[in-house]
Amino acid sequence: MQTKTITVIGSGRWGTFLAWYAATYSKVSKVVLCDLPNSPNYLELVKTRKNKFLTIPKKIELTDDLKAAMGASDLVIVSVSAQHLRAFAKSAAPFAKGKTFLLAIKGLELKTGKMSVEIMKEEIKAPFDVAVLAGPGHVQDYVSGIPSCAVIDSAKSAVSKRIIALLNSTLIRFYQGQDIKGTQVGAALKNVIGIAAGILDGLGWQGLKGALMARACREVGRIIKATGGKFESAYGLAHLGDYEATLFSPHSHNRQFGEKFAQGEKLEEGKLAEGYYTVKAAYDIAKKHKVYAPIIDALYNALYKGKDIRKGIADLMSRDLKKEFE
Repeated sequence: MQTKTITVIGSGRWGTFLAWYAATYSKVSKVVLCDLPNSPNYLELVKTRKNKFLTIPKKIELTDDLKAAMGASDLVIVSVSAQHLRAFAKSAAPFAKGKTFLLAIKGLELKTGKMSVEIMKEEIKAPFDVAVLAGPGHVQDYVSGIPSCAVIDSAKSAVSKRIIALLNSTLIRFYQGQDIKGTQVGAALKNVIGIAAGILDGLGWQGLKGALMARACREVGRIIKATGGKFESAYGLAHLGDYEATLFSPHSHNRQFGEKFAQGEKLEEGKLAEGYYTVKAAYDIAKKHKVYAPIIDALYNALYKGKDIRKGIADLMSRDLKKEFE
C-alpha cells in the first residue's frame, strides 16, 4: 500500500474531518479530498478552506475529478451517505482495481437492507480490498484534542492491520475488528438507538435511557446474529461503544432528530438523519429473519406509520413479562 498520499471521498462533516485527521496525524505527505463539483460542502471548502468545525491544512488537495483522486492513492477512505454509496461505487468502478477502500459509513441501504461492503462488491467487479471504520467520536471533540477509540474491520486481517498502522495516533486508538458483518450492522443500528434516545429526551423521559441502552444491545445483538455476525459485537466499539456519542451528546444528529420528532417537528426531506432510513432497513431485516425487535418496531410505527410515540412506549412497557437474558 502506498502511504505517501491518502484519498478521501466526501466533503461532509465526517469526510472533511477524516481528511484533516489523515493530514494532521498520519505520516503521509498529501491528502486528496474529492467530492462532486456541485456539492455545497465542497464549494465552501474551495472558497474558504474551512467549514464550521475546522480549517483544512495545506497538505489537503481539493478536487472534483474522481479519476484523478482515485489514481492518487492506493487507500481510498469513503465517507458518503449509505443511501449514496451504490452510486459512488458505480462511478468508482473503472478506477478501483487494486485499491483498498476504507468505508466510513454507518447505515444500511434503505431499499435492500444491504451493508456497505456488500454494495461495493456488487458494483465493483475488479479485485480490491475493503475495510470498515466504526466507533465513537464527534468532530467537535476530536478537533478540540479529546481522544477516543475506534475499530477498523476487514474480512482480511492483513488489510485492517495495514490501515491501523498507517492511521493510529494519540488522538484515535484503533482496534482491529473481528466481525465485519457485526461491525457494520452495529454501527448502523446505533443511529437507530440514537433516535430512540432523542425521543426520550424530547419527552423529558431521560430516566429511561439506561434501560434503552441495556435492552437495545440485546435487540441489536439478535439482528447481528441473524445477519451472520457475532451477537457480542453489539457490545463492542461499533455499537455500545458509540452510545455516549450518539445517545447523549448534544452534537449527535440522530439524537437531535429524535428529540425534535418527539416535540412535534415535521420530518423534512434533506434534513432526515441517517438513522431514519436505517430504521426502515432494520425493520425489514428483523421481519425477514423473524427477529424479536420491539424497539425497532416501535420506532418504525412512529416514524413511518404515524403511531403516537407515547403509545408505542406504553406498549413496550406492557408486554408480557420475561427474564432479562431470555
